[in-house]
Amino acid sequence: MKKFFTLVLTALTILTLGACTAPSDNQDDDNNSVGDEGKKAILVVSFGTSYNDTRALTIEAIEKAIADAYPDYEVRRAFTSQIIIDKLKKRDGLEIKNVDEAMQQLVADGVGTLVVQPTHVMNGYEYDEMKAAIEPYKENFASLVYGAPLLSSPEDYMTLIEAFKTEIATNLPADTALVLMGHGTHHFANATYAALDYVFKDQGMKNVFVGTVESYPDLDTVIAHVKESGYQKVILQPLMVVAGDHANNDMAGNEEGSWRTEFKAEGFEVECVLKGLGEYTSIHDMYVNHTGNAINPPAEEDAE
Repeated sequence: MKKFFTLVLTALTILTLGACTAPSDNQDDDNNSVGDEGKKAILVVSFGTSYNDTRALTIEAIEKAIADAYPDYEVRRAFTSQIIIDKLKKRDGLEIKNVDEAMQQLVADGVGTLVVQPTHVMNGYEYDEMKAAIEPYKENFASLVYGAPLLSSPEDYMTLIEAFKTEIATNLPADTALVLMGHGTHHFANATYAALDYVFKDQGMKNVFVGTVESYPDLDTVIAHVKESGYQKVILQPLMVVAGDHANNDMAGNEEGSWRTEFKAEGFEVECVLKGLGEYTSIHDMYVNHTGNAINPPAEEDAE
């Protein structure tokens, strides 16, 4: 069974990551100005959030960790959600570039070495759309590489489990279920959630359950699994970098249909933890390492 699981994770990695860390093949072209190779930048791309407090604790904390780890690179920011960008500008006067605008600015500033590090949890639609926005600019850079999202290899799953054991859920009672709420997607990368649920249990954390807001495993499925396992107490926590709208409303809200009210209706004692993954140092370290692997790719093992 473990061998099968490893094959599934490896297949997911190949399908979703693709040429994630492959540098672009730039050629001198009279129609394209290539930036200065010595001028280096890391573009940290996030979905974004309109919650200012949690943005400081998550996205900005990840950006700072990357900046501290790679001082030779200027760290810049881009959001993929235009709705959030527009809301922040109108409400707070805060201007954040989308990916296309950030790329235009990098080209205008003559940056020649670029690392793009997404803070996405997996390689889904947001990641695909990010790459589609960036690729038209690849000829303007001497080097353009992509760092991997949080869960992009079998090793990432194990690292995340270790983060839960050592930092995120260190005091989880044995008689309590920890239910992690992911976003979910119709992209084939949604299999990440079921795979992660399997890894938790395979690594001894049998009281951890993974579900999604918009796909599978859905809330009804998770409730059924928690019931079957005999737990009466539940802790709900977002499996998202930021504890934003989904965490505050879909998970912890008091309205009918929220995960909190649905678990309570089934007789569970419920506690909500409104902390995104981006608040934890161990998660910062994962993104820092992914950035480092993009800058200096690890040597590939010789094929047998």
